[in-house]
Amino acid sequence: MRMGQRGTETEQSRERAVDVLSAYNSPFWPFVLASTSVGQEGLDFHTYSHAIVHWNLPGNPVDMEQREGRVHRYRGHAIRKNVAATYGAAAFAHGCEDPWAAVFTAAQAAKQPDESDLVPDWVFAPQGSAKIERYVPAMPISRESLRYERLLRTVAAYRLTLGQPRQEDLVRYLGEGKADAEVLRIDLSPPSRDLHEYSSQHRSTHSDTVRSRV
Repeated sequence: MRMGQRGTETEQSRERAVDVLSAYNSPFWPFVLASTSVGQEGLDFHTYSHAIVHWNLPGNPVDMEQREGRVHRYRGHAIRKNVAATYGAAAFAHGCEDPWAAVFTAAQAAKQPDESDLVPDWVFAPQGSAKIERYVPAMPISRESLRYERLLRTVAAYRLTLGQPRQEDLVRYLGEGKADAEVLRIDLSPPSRDLHEYSSQHRSTHSDTVRSRV
């Protein structure tokens, strides 16, 4: 199904866009959505989709992240498939009223202490499981394939510069291979809840020790 159009937006086209989005975010038809740049930002397509085809490549890593962010979101389709495949039995427990709440509670309870709070709501990908799929129909050795390789490098560099001032300069600097990206990397992922509780307890114990010495 087509979404977006050229030219001036009308009330009818806006209403159609809402209808198309509602239909696509259901488990029923349509199963393929073709969108112009109108679907590149601010819309959610992740409810029943985890694959995206780039018919043309964006000009910068920000647009690339925005496009793929439409299907890579909180408890998206790929995440729910993986959680259900691993902890689906929890949905059939006696007295279960909300199957999705039950399977995600089971996944949360099975988390490892060193895993961040992104697991399982944002990241949950066991070996061989569903994942966000990216397709770029570019011919080998074509100009488009070379652009794609460069874009992947700049996307990786862009992810390292989130929260940094003058991102464009730093992305260019990293993309040219003039710096060790691992040395400059800052981990902004949230710490695990168990680690946070351990740190709080450690600070409390240390504070009590200081007071007792005083």
